[in-house]
Amino acid sequence: MQNAAIKRVNVSSLKTGSAQQKKSKKTDRRSNFGKRFLSSCMEFQSPTSRPTSSDVVLNHHPPFPIIHQFLLPPPLLPTPSTVLLPVPFNPSLFFTMDNQRSISLLQFMVDEGLVPSAEEEDKRKSVIRKLKQVVSSWIKKVACLHQLPDHQIAVTSATVLTYGSYGLGVHSSGSDIDALCVAPFFASIAEDFFIVLHDMLKRRPEVSYIHCVKSAKVPLMRFKFEGVSIDLPYARLNVLYVPENVDILNPFFMRNIDDTSWKSLSGVRANKYILHLVLNIEKFQCILRCLKLWAKRRGVYGTSLGYLGGVHMTVLAAYVFLRHPDATLNALIMHFFQTFAFWPWPTPVMLQEGMLTVIDGIETRSYMPIFLPSSRYEHCHTNITKSTFFRIRSEFLQGHEMTKDILKPDFLWDNVFEPFPYTERYSRFLKICLSSPNHYALVEWVGWVKSRFRGLLLHLEATQGFCDPNPTEYVDSEKTEPNVVFYWGLKSNKNNFLDIDSVKGEFMKIIKNGYEGSPGRMEMSILLASQLPN
Repeated sequence: MQNAAIKRVNVSSLKTGSAQQKKSKKTDRRSNFGKRFLSSCMEFQSPTSRPTSSDVVLNHHPPFPIIHQFLLPPPLLPTPSTVLLPVPFNPSLFFTMDNQRSISLLQFMVDEGLVPSAEEEDKRKSVIRKLKQVVSSWIKKVACLHQLPDHQIAVTSATVLTYGSYGLGVHSSGSDIDALCVAPFFASIAEDFFIVLHDMLKRRPEVSYIHCVKSAKVPLMRFKFEGVSIDLPYARLNVLYVPENVDILNPFFMRNIDDTSWKSLSGVRANKYILHLVLNIEKFQCILRCLKLWAKRRGVYGTSLGYLGGVHMTVLAAYVFLRHPDATLNALIMHFFQTFAFWPWPTPVMLQEGMLTVIDGIETRSYMPIFLPSSRYEHCHTNITKSTFFRIRSEFLQGHEMTKDILKPDFLWDNVFEPFPYTERYSRFLKICLSSPNHYALVEWVGWVKSRFRGLLLHLEATQGFCDPNPTEYVDSEKTEPNVVFYWGLKSNKNNFLDIDSVKGEFMKIIKNGYEGSPGRMEMSILLASQLPN
């Protein structure tokens, strides 16, 4: 979900690309997470504790072929280029290199500041605790408004469940919190949630920038609580009392709930199910943090732009992790790239056997179908198009090419996580500038326009053949109004002409359809790479 506050990056960083997108955070101290995992990593990777018979083969099969029979085996893949090991094979050298890569990746994570500090963790826990207190007071008030009997008012309760990156424990510094308000059957979303709870939150001094997003696929409230951005959707269960840590995987609580509640609960259920499946949660969190950073650096992260989102990365990472639970951190990264570089899309990715019983009609036409693990009927909604599918697949292939040789002497993780060089790949860019009179209005305007970007992307593919929407949000410092700028890469072709007025007109029709607020401004123009602002 989107952050309440838009990340601002100056347009001058676009041309300098790689260097300026890297974080400059360097620290000499490892976090508690880093210390614990480094210790377990070194202990696990001892050659005496690792099997050699199933981890390394000296033929043309992929390395580490560990398959759990109770899970679906991966589809047959085209013969990939594999790790070529010198003969005679030296197991000690192999394990040493694998161990060194894993430890250096862990240190890379610490240096990049991927693990929040203890102070940040305490603040987030405090925010969730206070939000739960507000929700508890709210449901009592709603019960009184509905004139429930006194004994029912006394026992009724509601709670807040976290999910997404925070619920999985893979959030980074400054990331938002996805939290779900779960209440009893009598509390309506239209009045009790979007009016009564909204007003209670708005009156609190710790809450700012609160607004309702009723038109989203999953309606929610978005606000900041003590500076922490929170997305809060709503679900109601057919019960009078919702336990604080309700087991949402229990079928009892899913009986006869409405469609909105089902959609809102799907993210929480998927999180809990995946954490239930993986045996080593800390190692899974580590690999998922790495893969999310990689996707962001390579420009293939962001569902509104047609790329992978957090839930997609979680399922893909879990698929690999469950099939190689004893692999090292380095080996898991290798497996990930090798698996999905040669995956026979559109074969669905599923964590559970027997899931493919009912397939959504829309999802059968998806380029990269990925199914949620908590239900055989649900898939992860994607906006992936022909262009973004090509980009994602290309990045999988490049990741495999860069990591496949375990004995490569000059290997550096910095190269794997190098930001995508847009200005080296594209000679033309579509500039999309969104602006509003104030920051509050800009947040709503940008969020709505981004939710409609798929329509623009499909139109550009039809006229230009290919478009690479850079997910990074920039700021045009020359404009006085609050603004957000996107630069989308366009491939050169025989006919470079693009009727920008026509494109803008068609897209404005899509944007205005259903928008309830006051629309901001949108400007479009075509720039050559040499014309990008410095």
